[in-house]
Amino acid sequence: MNLGRRRLHLGVLFPVNPTTTVWKGGRQGSQIDFDAIARLARTAERGRFDYLLLADDLRMPERNGEVTEIGVAGRHDLLTIVSAVAAVTEKLGLVATVNTTFNEPYDLARQLATINHLSDGRLGWNAVTTPDAWVGENFRRGGFLPHAQRYERAAEFVELCRSIWNAGVPGGGGPLAHEGRHFHAEGPAATAYGGVEPVLMQAGDSEQGREFAAAHAEVIYSRKRGRAGCEFYADVKGRLERHGRDPGQLRIMPAITYVVGQSRADAEELARARRLDIVTPQMAIYYLEGLWGCDLSAYDPEGPLPDIAPDPDGGAFITGRPTGMDARRRADRVAFLRQVAESRKLSIRQLVALVTHTKALAGTPSDIATEMIDYVEAGGCDGYIIVPEQAPGGLDEFVEHVVPELQSRGVLPAEYESGTLRGHLGLPEHRRTPVDRGR
Repeated sequence: MNLGRRRLHLGVLFPVNPTTTVWKGGRQGSQIDFDAIARLARTAERGRFDYLLLADDLRMPERNGEVTEIGVAGRHDLLTIVSAVAAVTEKLGLVATVNTTFNEPYDLARQLATINHLSDGRLGWNAVTTPDAWVGENFRRGGFLPHAQRYERAAEFVELCRSIWNAGVPGGGGPLAHEGRHFHAEGPAATAYGGVEPVLMQAGDSEQGREFAAAHAEVIYSRKRGRAGCEFYADVKGRLERHGRDPGQLRIMPAITYVVGQSRADAEELARARRLDIVTPQMAIYYLEGLWGCDLSAYDPEGPLPDIAPDPDGGAFITGRPTGMDARRRADRVAFLRQVAESRKLSIRQLVALVTHTKALAGTPSDIATEMIDYVEAGGCDGYIIVPEQAPGGLDEFVEHVVPELQSRGVLPAEYESGTLRGHLGLPEHRRTPVDRGR
């Protein structure tokens, strides 16, 4: 029943970050097991989610120059994974994270177009950037790209991909003729374009990231909530007009976690216990080593903070989880942690669980649904990306208990109303007639 409320959009992030999720259940609990990915996708489809989002890292975290035991399972190629998930789902959108700094437009445009065509328009592309020379060591051009140019390259990358998708389509502009700062392309494009462009997602929050989103993105994966989320929403939506776009062409969706309980107090207690499950002893020490810049493996995670000063030259002891802090800021952060730990009498693990925790929506299914709807109505977002705190079954409770609440209040459909990701999100189809040279 439509109660006149705004449609609420839902995505789910397949959890690969061990700092946010507890994995349980033997082989089914592996983040690289396709059964786990397929299970989450089918659960999301049962809950009429708009899409499944797959995140990526191009290099594994290292501790003192060696791959750490944190997240050692590795990462799959995501375009291969979304192809496989498309075969075991029918309507669910599938969003793959693919880097614009270390790929080439022509190859990627063909891959994206092919998957989108074979999945009948269900593909999304989370276009991310990186200025990190450490990641770039695995690529031909290395870390050549200064930070200031990463969004410049990303914008040209996206524009060229769209030109490639349209090249050769009747009325689409003819052969390629692109000469830019970062790319050159000319000639006909050998792309099996199915008529509907992949949905473009973006997650940057800097000034450059916001401008890139206003000009190109159709979904923003946001990490802002509360008042900061409302300010972010108004700022980015307000930028659209000068790029010839209207607010309905962009969906802003923050990441949230949830805990369902018999009461709000019960759920909040469960949330505290779950957070301690997530922050393992090894993870707590690993977090501190990124700030102290030295080996802290001799310290007891259930004991007090290290009694030594951080190493001013140890900023690269942990690589792949950059703190974004110079020596002075790391020292200031350590001083703050000492103050919190002493005032609350916390162990290392308890402290790390506290300071790394993102507040979950905790309560009864009705409480959670109400909070989600109220924030959308207040202009904070257009929907949410659920990040399960348990895997592989961490979405089950949400679909079984919260989704019916959202559907009963008219903000989530009982059945899919479209077969494409664009349709799920209420975005323009950009449909054009594809070329079929076999006829």
